[in-house]
Amino acid sequence: MTTPRTTKTALNEQFARIGKALASPRRIELLDLLAQGEHSVEVLASETDMSVTLTSSHLQALRQARLVETRREGQRIFYRLAGDDVLTLLTALRAVAHDRLAEVDRVVRAYFGAPEELEPIGRDELVRRARTGDVVLLDLRPRKEYEAGHIPGAVSIPLEDLEAQLALLPPETEIVAYCRGPYCVLAPRGIALLRRHGYRVRRLEDGVGEWRLAGLPVVTGVEPGATPTPPAIGTGPS
Repeated sequence: MTTPRTTKTALNEQFARIGKALASPRRIELLDLLAQGEHSVEVLASETDMSVTLTSSHLQALRQARLVETRREGQRIFYRLAGDDVLTLLTALRAVAHDRLAEVDRVVRAYFGAPEELEPIGRDELVRRARTGDVVLLDLRPRKEYEAGHIPGAVSIPLEDLEAQLALLPPETEIVAYCRGPYCVLAPRGIALLRRHGYRVRRLEDGVGEWRLAGLPVVTGVEPGATPTPPAIGTGPS
């Protein structure tokens, strides 16, 4: 017979499935990558420095918890987030950890340095400045992630190509760089490189996922024009 106690236990068992699926730093990393767009198992394995077998095992755990979905193309399987609610969960998890665990701040400072050194800029300020046309927005993620979704007007120069393509960036205009989110390691490296070459550059606090969750526009594909121009972000809630 169903009782209030058995009902509560059954519900909490289902809630705990999500917690169990997230109880691995590797799975959180995979979700962070999938927040950038759909990826094959092979690409995810390469990005996380795991074997394809181990990557598949972690992805299956996420799939069993209904956090990711798949599609097959020939012999290859592609994964994606099951929905924006999963990204909201990931964002909330990181925010709570940052607020509650002093170790998070220590790890961040050990790699990124003091946050003010990167001169972070929030989405509200970026939208205001973009309207005046006095910034260039730089997407440092791999090209496929840019094509899967990026902030309107952003210039795509993957970090690995940045030094060779510096000439594409106007030296007189301030640059705002972003990558996969607030804890992505690409932007600090790109900012350091640009500053060594005399560019004025700051870091966007958000990634594309956080930008989209805030209700701001995201576009796909490659925008016309190879020469960077100030982003036409437009309007939207922030």
